Amino acid sequence: MSEKSEKVEKVEKAEKPEKAGKPEKAERLSVFKTYKLYVGGKFPRSESGRVYEVTDSKDDWLANAPLASRKDARDAVVAARKAFGAWSGATAYNRGQILYRVAEMLEGRRDQYVREVADAEGLSKSRAAAQVDAAIDRWVWYAGWTDKIAQVVGGSNPVAGPYFNLSSPEPTGVVAVLAPQESSFLGLVSVVAPVIATGNTAVVVASERSPLPALSLGEVLATSDLPGGVVNVLSGRTAEIAAPLAAHQDVNAIDLAGADEALAKELEIAAADNLKRVLRPQPVDDWSATPGTDRMTAFLETKTVWHPTGSLGASGSAY
Repeated sequence: MSEKSEKVEKVEKAEKPEKAGKPEKAERLSVFKTYKLYVGGKFPRSESGRVYEVTDSKDDWLANAPLASRKDARDAVVAARKAFGAWSGATAYNRGQILYRVAEMLEGRRDQYVREVADAEGLSKSRAAAQVDAAIDRWVWYAGWTDKIAQVVGGSNPVAGPYFNLSSPEPTGVVAVLAPQESSFLGLVSVVAPVIATGNTAVVVASERSPLPALSLGEVLATSDLPGGVVNVLSGRTAEIAAPLAAHQDVNAIDLAGADEALAKELEIAAADNLKRVLRPQPVDDWSATPGTDRMTAFLETKTVWHPTGSLGASGSAY
């Protein structure tokens, strides 16, 4: 090879640099979700700093959930009482709009809830999806009842005298709700939605074994126009959290859906101290069945107003 040809070859090699090797793809660290309580519209950790492991149906680790304390329970009651005045005073139509907004937000996060329910209850994806869809539909159903329940349980009463006698339902107040243990999302929605649809505020104790869907629900409630404190979500040992709620003097009613027979009896005795309304656990074969109005009327008081019609004339009325 001539000296000229050798120089040309060197120049060509210089103009065509060797391809750099492909950089290795950096391995990402997993970003695990930190679940927190939902109290007063905020997301605090338990004041005790405790957590407990939540596992799926195969006992594989899913997440660490906050282990709420008695102090957390008391804080939740304070938040619920603070929110009660404005929420109970809101128009029924407005409450219905807000409940419907919750359903809209749940629809947007449907895939997340399907995954969480499937893990929590050991269901197939299709069965978990059916549970989530039923829960979203349940929110819509109760949203429609907010401005109709008064027509069902209230009205004008015939009396023997020159009086108008009118009965109207009013919310009981702060309701402690023990969510069902076996139905982590549909059962939860079925006991929480009727409480707030009728103007009450709620302190919810999530399913002890499967609290994650309930804790995620707090994230939806925080972004769906629901005032802070209307719903407060606690996770942990059901018996440990329920005891101070049942005895709390500022809790007006308690739903024992998630308590076993022994715990329900103990809590019912504690609740008698300030004459709380108590809804004892009732066997539910299928949470997706139409629930009726029983859970709404369970936490409603009836106010009856008497008003004189005035002196009766020949026509039977002074008006």
